[in-house]
Amino acid sequence: MRDNAQKFRKMFLEMIDSQDSHFSPLVFVKGAPRVGKKVCLGLFSEINANGAEVIIGDNCDIASFVSINVSDSHKRCIGLKKEIERRPIVIESNVFIGSHCFVKGNVHIGHHSVVAAGTIVEPGRIPPYSLVYGNPMKIKKGYYRKKI
Repeated sequence: MRDNAQKFRKMFLEMIDSQDSHFSPLVFVKGAPRVGKKVCLGLFSEINANGAEVIIGDNCDIASFVSINVSDSHKRCIGLKKEIERRPIVIESNVFIGSHCFVKGNVHIGHHSVVAAGTIVEPGRIPPYSLVYGNPMKIKKGYYRKKI
């Protein structure tokens, strides 16, 4: 039975053009992200590290339906650029990212931060201990510093 499950997993990953990882096959991984220890990724989340670095620190909890994506093709699509823009993403240790968030390229999220559900994380540096929420994104710097 285990052999059949492994064959199915391999076939399924080929069908959805994803690579095998220690996460569920329903977590979509492209490229070679560097993922720390004790990181949880919820079902139907995506890490796209094709063409740029993605680093996720230790003890992070990334909920379901989160997209961490280094690529932005809109300028190529409408004819403003010839190439897809690809920018790195760094998520330091002890970060929580709520369900249905989108983390764009050129983002650096500081340790012990929380990104609230549904937030679109825009390029830039988010300081440690921050609360990030909304669309457009708002940052409460140091929100968790005194609470931890």
